[in-house]
Amino acid sequence: MIRLLALLMRLLTWLPFPLLAACGRGLGRLLYLFGRERRRVTLINLGLCFPQLTEAEKSALARRHFALFGRSFLERGMLWWSSAERIRRRVKLEGREHLDALKGRPVILLVPHFLGLDAAWTRLSMEYDMSGIYAKQKNPVFNALLYEGRARFGKPLMLSRQDGTRRGIKAIQSGYPFFYLPDLDYGPRDAIFVPFFGVPAATITGLSRLARLTGATVLPVIARMTDEGYRVSIGAPWRDFPGESIESDTRRMNAFIEAEVMTMPEQYYWLHKRFKTRPPGEKRPY
Repeated sequence: MIRLLALLMRLLTWLPFPLLAACGRGLGRLLYLFGRERRRVTLINLGLCFPQLTEAEKSALARRHFALFGRSFLERGMLWWSSAERIRRRVKLEGREHLDALKGRPVILLVPHFLGLDAAWTRLSMEYDMSGIYAKQKNPVFNALLYEGRARFGKPLMLSRQDGTRRGIKAIQSGYPFFYLPDLDYGPRDAIFVPFFGVPAATITGLSRLARLTGATVLPVIARMTDEGYRVSIGAPWRDFPGESIESDTRRMNAFIEAEVMTMPEQYYWLHKRFKTRPPGEKRPY
């Protein structure tokens, strides 16, 4: 099944981009209709984070999210198999001056889980030798596709979560920009509860800890889907980070992500069970 899906994705990359995007939106609408569990998770997340929304507004936002999720899924084929020229045309990169100014120095790229994050990795890896952590997939065929697709350009250092943090620290200290995605619920280990849209969320403290250990500068990277493709923006260095405490640093990170989500709420990764780990005695919402 995975092989057939990969073949379909590869064939669809030959379509003009507007048609490829339309196919992706169509796939997302089907997933919304038939993906009962992920639809339920998405609606719960939206209800927790945006309690002011009516049921109709939540449903409309969830539908837009699924349509864009379908787009991002099929458009991975473009990132994995299309020419470098096409990718540069469809994935615009802004703010390179912030990263270029830190060449050779320890840098952590804070990349929240927006749907365009794969486009961000691909576009950045075309210009820089990157490092980052990836999660091994249960299906070996899909795992190989992800790994090979993300290792397509440059000489990236791909670290699995099973490798631990030592290799990641070494990569940062060696001057590899570290592509870091710390805003999912990875369980209680190395996490503290800080608010995310007013809801206590188990959040790993790695951004603060890694910055303290390596002396790295944090640059935010936001990937935005557009009608023409993607826009990847490297932001200015975070000042006064790390700050007074790991707790305040982690809250600052979540507050930053909240602000970015508000600019494009349909593009955040709402399918994930962000609030599955709860404080002692509190019931899980899913």
